[in-house]
Amino acid sequence: MAEPISSSTPRAVVEHMVREQVYAQLGLSLPKQAKAPNALLVNISARHCHLTQEAVEALFGPGHQLSAMKGLYQDGQYAAKESITLIGPRSRVISNLRILGPCRNLNQVELAFTDAISLGFDIPTKMSGDIAGTPGCMLMGPNGYFKMDEGVIRAQPHVHMNPDDAAFYGVKHLDVMKLKVHGDLGMTFDNLVVRVDPSFKLEVHIDTDEGNACGLKPDTFCELTK
Repeated sequence: MAEPISSSTPRAVVEHMVREQVYAQLGLSLPKQAKAPNALLVNISARHCHLTQEAVEALFGPGHQLSAMKGLYQDGQYAAKESITLIGPRSRVISNLRILGPCRNLNQVELAFTDAISLGFDIPTKMSGDIAGTPGCMLMGPNGYFKMDEGVIRAQPHVHMNPDDAAFYGVKHLDVMKLKVHGDLGMTFDNLVVRVDPSFKLEVHIDTDEGNACGLKPDTFCELTK
């Protein structure tokens, strides 16, 4: 059963549901992209960090638990009320770096390329969790400092899918697809990595540099191709 529409329902999801109903009422066949089991949502992922419980306690105090400020599109994920300061290799800082919860089993900071340049980092483009050999940094919170020996990356553009989505698009976990972004600054991302899990909703993540480069807006038409 489809989830009810609310004020927080993404526009792409609403359009997908309306399109299905309109075509059904008119007795028309849906275009291939519109026949997808779920609406495609393309979101810009701003700089953020993922932390272990150990790091949270070092930064905010013993026993501290992250508190949710805003739920994210993927179930169970949220932007925490807590934020920290990141100190780069040139002693330049980014304050109010948002923590995404819940806690994970590794510490990771995800920056856009312009963020990295400003801070003095030379960071690789990596999939989340692939942090071996990446630069580290110092984090500062209200209770003290936490040193990351590695884990600062630029996130590889990727798409979250559940198995039904993967079957529709004919792909499997860690395959590579293309994302075509239409509009005045339209472009194609060639190396979009597929991540498949039964808990995932269909969603593409690109960073702020990539989103600005293609002029992505909430109503920009995007499509996935192999």
